[in-house]
Amino acid sequence: MKEQIKDDEIEIDLLELFHVLLKNAWALILCMILGASVAYGGTKLLVTPQYEATSMIYILSKSTSISSYLDVQVGQQLTVDFETLATTRTVVENVINELNLDTTYEQLSKNITVTNPSGTQILKIIVRNPDPVLAKDIANAMSEATAKRIAEVMMTDKPSVADSAVTPDSPVSPNTVKNTAVGAMVGLLFAAIFVLTRTLMDDTIVDRDDVTKYLGLTTLAAIPLNQEESSGRRSRGRGRSKGHSRGHGRKKRVG
Repeated sequence: MKEQIKDDEIEIDLLELFHVLLKNAWALILCMILGASVAYGGTKLLVTPQYEATSMIYILSKSTSISSYLDVQVGQQLTVDFETLATTRTVVENVINELNLDTTYEQLSKNITVTNPSGTQILKIIVRNPDPVLAKDIANAMSEATAKRIAEVMMTDKPSVADSAVTPDSPVSPNTVKNTAVGAMVGLLFAAIFVLTRTLMDDTIVDRDDVTKYLGLTTLAAIPLNQEESSGRRSRGRGRSKGHSRGHGRKKRVG
């Protein structure tokens, strides 16, 4: 029986909290719009757009036969070796010198990704840069430098460039829509926490129903407030921890 009463009280409390949020819906919506605006503005003004350009190399040269390819187990293992070879200092610094870039090996290598699409003998070189044209130029230079280095290391013909990079039309980051949505949710969350915390911390007894509900006492009489004071009292939220009772227009602590 006690557990049932406790469950009922919890259900009533959650319902009241919902009504508190509903009553302050305007504030929640305002904070949500504010959060979205801050996230959108920050993304547009503070985050530099990044572009990606991609070039591809077919790693088997003209002189590589199918039988020799199988004999030396070139396949997947060799492709993995070439992934590492493509981002070595020799290859990257050759690109820096060729394009006369104002950067270092460490800085440029962080923006280069070399992958091997599953089941293929192709190296995919992806370059990220704030300048879309420069991203294309670096990707193409990387494919040429990598193919040349593979030929030198393997002492074979230079692999062919399967696909050259083109200038990207749109940035890959930042995701403005996603950031704006996250900002809106953060604003809504903080507003809800503030409203609920303020409500839960307010232990004001508002009317005789609160006296009965939270203090377990029965009111024998009530003294009406004047209109101005009554309006002020009604504007204050109800709390969950009730520890005061009102009598003769003033608060008294009930033992």
